[in-house]
Amino acid sequence: MREDVDDPESRIEAALATLLEERKKRVPPGLDDKQLTSWNALAIRGMAIAGRVLDREDLVDAAAGAANFIRASLMVDGRLLASYKDGKARFPAYLDDHAFLVDALLELLQSRWDTSHLEFAIEIADLLVEHFEDSDDGGFYFTADDHERLMHRPKPLADEATPSGNGTAAFALQRLGHLVGEHRYIESAEKALRSAWKAMDEYPHGHVTLITALQEYLEPPEIIVIRGDKDAMTEWRSQLARVYAPARLVVAIGRGETTVPGILGERTPVEGETVAYRCIGTHCELPANRLQDLLAR
Repeated sequence: MREDVDDPESRIEAALATLLEERKKRVPPGLDDKQLTSWNALAIRGMAIAGRVLDREDLVDAAAGAANFIRASLMVDGRLLASYKDGKARFPAYLDDHAFLVDALLELLQSRWDTSHLEFAIEIADLLVEHFEDSDDGGFYFTADDHERLMHRPKPLADEATPSGNGTAAFALQRLGHLVGEHRYIESAEKALRSAWKAMDEYPHGHVTLITALQEYLEPPEIIVIRGDKDAMTEWRSQLARVYAPARLVVAIGRGETTVPGILGERTPVEGETVAYRCIGTHCELPANRLQDLLAR
């Protein structure tokens, strides 16, 4: 190929500058800069997991900052709102906002314990059960019971561009229920799974989130609560993370945390030792004070 251009990079830069000047004459596309609770919750969940697996504290920082922002800016008069823009929160939150947020906070708690995040998860779970559950037939409606009245109040079950709100709600409520010992959450999750049984049976590949929740209902998660000093807890959690176990929740709660909600408050630290409490669903073992003993279990 014959090259008759002495400086092709300069020619390209000049062409790009010409194109840019022409583009400036056009009306630019609109900018969608609102912040959605549900989408932020999905991001929080992903960053919390990535930060934990990759040992990236900056990702955990970002996830925690987003969770704190939602609590500070999108909780108004005790209710969650769906969108934030130009300094103002708007619109009553939907099923996905509540379900995704509870799920995200549970992942964040495993990456870095903050009792306020557990309290927030419980608050959102209570709103979810109180205002979205179908108390007669089970499952969760997309809109709250005090939302603007619509021609049809849907109860979405299938996975679409985002995970199923009903599937995520069942999954997250079960996990939170086992973690804090709140059977009301587990019962709501069970009723949602029963209501969705026909859909899962007839079209399983369209209801993967619900089926994942069903699997965990049938085989409750392993929950390990570590109590002690930060350095020792970090080592224990690191060793546990060597084995891929998606049905395991590991939370490391510092010795100074004394007002932990639910049955977690009963998993007390031991003076001068690091201990771990291991439970499968509602069945708990005696605490282990040696890492090797815990790993053997």
